[in-house]
Amino acid sequence: MERRSFLTGLVAGSAFVIARPALVLAQAAPAPAPAAPPPVFTLPKLSYAYEALEPVIDAQTMRIHHSLHHQAYVNGANAAAGQWEALKTTPIETVLADLSAAPDNVRTAVRNNVGGHWNHSFFWELMTPGGAQQPGTELKSAIDGAFGSMLELVQKVNQAGATRFGSGWAWLVVDKDKKLAIISTANQDTPLELGAKPVLGVDVWEHAYYLKYQNRRPEYLAAWWKTVNWDKANENFKKAMG
Repeated sequence: MERRSFLTGLVAGSAFVIARPALVLAQAAPAPAPAAPPPVFTLPKLSYAYEALEPVIDAQTMRIHHSLHHQAYVNGANAAAGQWEALKTTPIETVLADLSAAPDNVRTAVRNNVGGHWNHSFFWELMTPGGAQQPGTELKSAIDGAFGSMLELVQKVNQAGATRFGSGWAWLVVDKDKKLAIISTANQDTPLELGAKPVLGVDVWEHAYYLKYQNRRPEYLAAWWKTVNWDKANENFKKAMG
């Protein structure tokens, strides 16, 4: 009886010893990691479908341009925010108007990626399917006064875009003197750095048009005016003049 009691106790004790590590492991399980903070910059949703601007801009170009190229600028801008704390709280237009405030080690990334994010966000809103075909009264009057006619404006913007060497943008802006002007900027530079406020702008990077137009940039520029959201351009003009 003593031997049997001893074996029974030994088995029970072994079970207790074996069970204890599981208990200890359960107690030592790490707490869930805190949720990551939301990104500073996010890809804006379009107000229209990728195919909505056809036949001027094809769906595949829009999909690649928005979901891949613009997303890459967003990713780069968030990486820059990880290196420069002020980028998390300073308004984006303030940052781009004074790039000298950015630290040397991050300034180029801010110029390229934050600039690219701002330019493209502006660009998407400036296009719409089936929008107004002409600017509003105030903007049209200012265009006629500055350039003579809408036709002259279109020709000058197209020329600025067609002659921009390499990649960049062509813009209609309100300058420091509150006058309309046409400028072009390289790469992802913005008019904000020049003290100008954009009314409309057209992307002449090859990724904006190459699948459909190949090397025929002037053809793309001529067609692009059919997509312009003149209601948004009117709004931009009033804001710039205010």
